[in-house]
Amino acid sequence: MKYEIEMLKEKRVAGFCQRTGNQNKDMPAVIGGLWKKWKTVSELQGRKNKKWIGMYTDYEGMEYDVTVGYEMKKDAIVPSNMTEKVIPAGKYAKFVLHGDVVKTVQQAWADIWKMNLERTFVCDFEEYQEGKDMENMEIYIYVAIK
Repeated sequence: MKYEIEMLKEKRVAGFCQRTGNQNKDMPAVIGGLWKKWKTVSELQGRKNKKWIGMYTDYEGMEYDVTVGYEMKKDAIVPSNMTEKVIPAGKYAKFVLHGDVVKTVQQAWADIWKMNLERTFVCDFEEYQEGKDMENMEIYIYVAIK
């Protein structure tokens, strides 16, 4: 898979969070459940843009926190029923995808896990670009690297 290197500035994310892992049998249900819960949010004060974020943080072996949400403005207040996470500034491998939001992303992650990237396992995330066509979306995957 091809990727480019990008230096990112810090981003604030507000959303719903749950712990899971690649070896957990319920991992697809956990992640899918977070996205279903997120669809119930109609509008969020302080939202920086119309992109959706799916992020992975707090890695411990093959387990991690999954957060589904939006990037927030610096001074925005995060609702009390949501979790705030930070995408740290740093160096990321950026993968650009086009396709189905489930199948394309699942296949990309399967390929990324097999790659010989010097990952930091600090924060990785998907950024779903604006649009409503879930079968043909533009998606960026950012993987934190050394």
